[in-house]
Amino acid sequence: MLASTPLPARTGAEPSTRALADTVGFAHRAWQMDSVMARIKALNHDDLVRTQQPAETAWRAAICPHDDYAYSGWLYPSVLRNIKAKTVVIFGVAHKAWRYNLENRLVFDSFSSWRGPYGAVKVSPLRDEMIRRLPADMAVVHDPMQSEEYSVEAMIPFLQHQNRDVEIISILVPFMDYERMQTVSQHLAKALFTVMKKNNLRWGSDVALLISSDAVHYGDEDWGGHNFAYYGTGSKANALAEAHDREIISTCFESKLTGKKIAQFYSYTTDPDDFKKTRWSWCGRYAIPVGLLTAHDLQKLENSAPLMGVAIAYATSISQPHLKVDDLGMGETAIATLRHWVGYSAIGFR
Repeated sequence: MLASTPLPARTGAEPSTRALADTVGFAHRAWQMDSVMARIKALNHDDLVRTQQPAETAWRAAICPHDDYAYSGWLYPSVLRNIKAKTVVIFGVAHKAWRYNLENRLVFDSFSSWRGPYGAVKVSPLRDEMIRRLPADMAVVHDPMQSEEYSVEAMIPFLQHQNRDVEIISILVPFMDYERMQTVSQHLAKALFTVMKKNNLRWGSDVALLISSDAVHYGDEDWGGHNFAYYGTGSKANALAEAHDREIISTCFESKLTGKKIAQFYSYTTDPDDFKKTRWSWCGRYAIPVGLLTAHDLQKLENSAPLMGVAIAYATSISQPHLKVDDLGMGETAIATLRHWVGYSAIGFR
């Protein structure tokens, strides 16, 4: 049984701000974020220039890493700088969903704002309108799960740095098989379409969908008892793992987005015999399909141009110099070694 119930209209509810879950890997003060951005622009200037998109590009959907800024810092602005919308619907990972026995429902929060480095980030009022339009068995409000999950929180400092007026809607995606994903996404897309139409909002310029996910978690060291060394260990094995990540990206996300490509990503990453087990350890193996299916369904409802995927960048926690953050009161929440590393993909959909 789920630990909470769907949210009714919040009229008259007391305002509440969601607190920080990770004060180590991410910036949570304005001066920290200003320093992080200045250092990214200095250390990764060439990377940012190489991945620059045309000025008019406004992603309708995107996939962004959520690891420590020390490891994946420059990939955040490489994709998020082309999020032009004021309202960003963020699909996050529910890393600890098992702790709350959460599955098969989208997980929302009831907070009125989230803490950001430049002040409170408002939760869009569209959230409650969307929840009211979803079937009761497809959405749950669960503040404890939302409060301890860091994958959405990671996006906020970068989004707020470039737009102080940004508003968010956080949706965590726990365990879910593909058939359920298709059903839930259809209802979510319809709810979002209706709310956007009612409020005269345009996709891309007013509302964007953002999916938070790191790529492969690789190695046999310090993974909580798990062995993710699918090809073994060592430089040759790591190269094969990175090549497999790149294959997933090019096969599933580049060019025209289709239902077949989204299903293929699910097949790449999720055990076909048990949807709660991983086949290839992307932490967003639920968030990515649900976010992209929602985008694909929304595109059909709008009868707008097909979503076109752009693979902006790929890196790993051991493929590049780390951003210096220790003097900013920040750090790393996990090791980065030849036997413990994480892949990162930055992908935009125009």
